[in-house]
Amino acid sequence: MGTSIYVGNLSYDSNEQAIRTLFERYGTVLSVKMIEDRETGRSRGFGFVEMDAGEASAAIQALNGTDLDGRALKVNEAKPRESRPPQRW
Repeated sequence: MGTSIYVGNLSYDSNEQAIRTLFERYGTVLSVKMIEDRETGRSRGFGFVEMDAGEASAAIQALNGTDLDGRALKVNEAKPRESRPPQRW
């Protein structure tokens, strides 16, 4: 299993292939997942890349602050989502 990398501040024009190409400079990309709004299907401006641990560390160091589609990326190791109590409507 690889290391999950958070990629934030993505342009709405960015796509999974562009992110994959950028990260492949630093090693094998196991997966790319852009997060979309459930209702509109539009990108929420962030996503996740999975890579092997050593390669992930190099990619994080090199790509944090890098420009993609006119936006400075925020790149760091993804943190596990905290459990939240169920929402009541």
